[in-house]
Amino acid sequence: MINKANQVNKALDEAVPLQHPQKINEAMRYSLLAGGKRVRPILCIASCELVGGDEGLAMPAACALEMIHTMSLIHDDLPCMDNDDLRRGKPTSHKIFGEDTAVLAGDALLSLAFEHVARNTKNVSSDRVVQAIAELGSTVGSKGLVAGQIVDIDSEGKEVSLSTLEYIHVHKTAKLLEAAVVCGAIMGGADATSVERLRKYARSIGLLFQVVDDILDVTKSSEELGKTAGKDLASDKATYPKLMGIDEAKKFAAQLVDEANQGLAFFDHVKAAPLYHFANYIATRQN
Repeated sequence: MINKANQVNKALDEAVPLQHPQKINEAMRYSLLAGGKRVRPILCIASCELVGGDEGLAMPAACALEMIHTMSLIHDDLPCMDNDDLRRGKPTSHKIFGEDTAVLAGDALLSLAFEHVARNTKNVSSDRVVQAIAELGSTVGSKGLVAGQIVDIDSEGKEVSLSTLEYIHVHKTAKLLEAAVVCGAIMGGADATSVERLRKYARSIGLLFQVVDDILDVTKSSEELGKTAGKDLASDKATYPKLMGIDEAKKFAAQLVDEANQGLAFFDHVKAAPLYHFANYIATRQN
């Protein structure tokens, strides 16, 4: 993970050089290069390698996923959204650059993501590149991240069912993790059956990621998390611990790990080892 994250960081640094107008590029780089575990790009590369591809085939898509993820964090932290002051242990983008520049930095990263895949993907058929771009587009739009975000906003302060909570998190969080695995498989040359099996795995770890996030929000400090702890409780958001209790939420997380691992059963166990590890890593992470 450390090796792959270093490769991703190098590629991201090269993808957003400091150029005119310098302010917007500084803002983009501030959030994009602020650290983070690089879970989505590493998943993309691991999925590509699982089906016989190599890191180079997946790297542009991996970078694009991190650009999209970073955009979502910048916008999610804005005063009109979650109004957060801390992200990855540092002041949020709008606290450093102002709201106007933060909005534009997110917009610029989103558009760059698609350009980066189209321009920099090599040795992959045009059909597969288009397929990956379509996957990314549906993930971030009104059928994906935006859908989850708007239902999340509308649900604040209301009684929310478990099915609504799952809809929010499947679209707001899991969809992008799903896109990471699926795009990697596409770039690596996977057939349709393998892509769908990996999609099933990704949906489980995507929901798992959010369940664990909800648990950490109420059990860890801001210093441990690198972001403001207790935000969900303070804003009266629906979370898995709130609706199920901490113990049941932890049991649900364990169930999702099992489902994720079942989705990998059809693949070579050695090649799938990084993805098995990821499911367990997400389940046991502490920040």
